[in-house]
Order: sequence, then C-alpha cells, then structure tokens
Amino acid sequence: MPEISIAFQTDKTPAQYVALAQLVDRYDFDAVSVYCDAPFHPSYGPLLLMAPHIRRARLGPAAVSPSRMQPVDIAADTALLASLAPGGAYLGIARGAWLEDHGVTEVNRPIQAIRETIEIVRQILSGASGGYAGEIYRIAPHVRAPYPLPTAPVPVMIGSWGKKLCALAGELADEVKVGGSANPDVIAVIQGYIAEGEVAAGRELGSTRVVLGAVTVVDEDRAAARQAAREAAVLYLPVVAPLDPTVQIEPELVERLRGHADRGEFVDGARLISDDLLDRFAFSGSAADLIAQAERCFAAGAGRIEFGTPHGLIPEAGIRILGEQVIPALRS
Repeated sequence: MPEISIAFQTDKTPAQYVALAQLVDRYDFDAVSVYCDAPFHPSYGPLLLMAPHIRRARLGPAAVSPSRMQPVDIAADTALLASLAPGGAYLGIARGAWLEDHGVTEVNRPIQAIRETIEIVRQILSGASGGYAGEIYRIAPHVRAPYPLPTAPVPVMIGSWGKKLCALAGELADEVKVGGSANPDVIAVIQGYIAEGEVAAGRELGSTRVVLGAVTVVDEDRAAARQAAREAAVLYLPVVAPLDPTVQIEPELVERLRGHADRGEFVDGARLISDDLLDRFAFSGSAADLIAQAERCFAAGAGRIEFGTPHGLIPEAGIRILGEQVIPALRS
C-alpha cells in the first residue's frame, strides 16, 4: 500500500524537536524523516529526541552520507534509534550534497562505498561477526555489535537521481528517494534505472519502490502557499531540475536562479518559476492541490510520498492540514 511520510530540517532546539514529534504523532503518517544536510544538526541526535514521542511511524535519516559517517557508526546509531522508536527505524543513505562547500571530502568511489556501507550495517545489525574485507572498508574478524540489536531487519532507502546508484538500490535497497521531486513523470524513469539492479540481483521487478519527496507548503491561502514554495524552490531547483530528464529547463534559467539564490534574492528568483515548473519540484497550495498532486504521483507508481519542510506558512498549521485533510483524503 502506498505510504505518506513527513520530513524535517534539523535546525531546531531540543524542545522544538519534541513538540513537533508530539504533533506529528496525532496523525496517520507512515514514516518521519529528518534531513542530514551540512551544516545543520546531523540526523541521529534529532531522531533520538523525537523517537520516544512517535508511537507508530518509523523514523530515519534522509539521508546519511558515508563521506560524513563511518559504516560502523551508522550501524550503532541505527540500532540505538530502533531501540527507542516504537514504530521501528529505517536507514537512508546518499552520496551527500554540498560536501565540498563544508570542507567534507567525498569518499573515494562513492557508489562502491554505499554498497559496502549497506553490507556492513546489515552484517553488524544481524549480530554476525567474521569481519568484512571490502574495497573501501575493512572490519576485523572479531568485531561484533556490543549493544542491543533491532528485532526486525531495518529497511534501507537510497537517495538518488542517478542510473548507477538507482541500479545499486535495485540490488540491495527497499526504496529509492528522489529528493526534491514532486513530478509523477520521473517515476517511470527511476523505475527503469532500478530494474537493472533488480534483474542483476535476481529480485522481482518492483521490489524497490520509488519515494518522491519535496518542499511542501500548504495553507488555506493558496496563493500565499504557492508563493512561499516558489521562494523556497529558488535555493534547490538549480540543483535538482537539471537532474530530471523529463523536464526541459534552459541553462540560462538555471544560472539566473542560482545567482538569485547565492545573493539571497528569493522573491526575485521566485518570479522566474512557472506554475508547471513549481508543480514538478514542490507540493504547494491548498489541501485540494496537494491531494490532487499526490494522487497523480501514486497513480504513476510512487510507493511513498514525503512532504518536506516547511509544511506551511506556519509549520505547525501546515502539519495539521496534512494530518487532518490531506492524509484522510488520500487514505480513502
């Protein structure tokens, strides 16, 4: 059954993380994610603060980069999160974005590093020892998890737009998240990339589902919500729009948007974003707008939709609209 989740930026106080978790727990979300973007808080601290207050939804990072965290530490924090989260945990992994800007050197051969990270985490969380000898990472034979382990396998999500990483997900993962997309047309493309890995691994086609996640702004004032989403999209649209093979966007427009973003001119940049372009890279408008757009994504084959920050003109009000109007309509 298709799922609905919500995601948060990690720029909050401990009390705010707890309050948001308590608010989200009132509603029928299947999963709660937090981002792992530098220079914000890394994922696991906020997740551990939120976990005791979320009774049903699973929790996880969207997504951790092996360039910023070693596999053995990812396994340990995932196990700790799983022990605190009544609804369970999931693990999201991605290459990571803007690493160089923040002084992070990307690990050598990042796709191979992600493969080995998944294998190591699964080995450690299974309670096995025996070591690991990979091309990137090595673990001594005596190493075994010294902490309580999850009672069920932890689902793995890979964040990617790319052919090679999506194919890897088809071999090893449960989900692929296309971050920054609300475009139903891209789903078939990503499914095609995934299928190469599923075939190579002998898995059933469709075993790895596609997740669309993007900036979300919902409000009774439809025009104000769409304007806020346009302004938010100025920052990330120059990064993700060229990755979508179903979208024709002029390089000149990308550069103009990037320039506005670099100068903090979000109102000026928003004027360059058409309605069609906005609807491919954000969920925005009234509850009816979000319901219709989500239905199109599910009909195109999305297995999960993730409504991303800031959720509303007032975040808490947006979450309430999602929980009280959007989710019930989609469930029906």
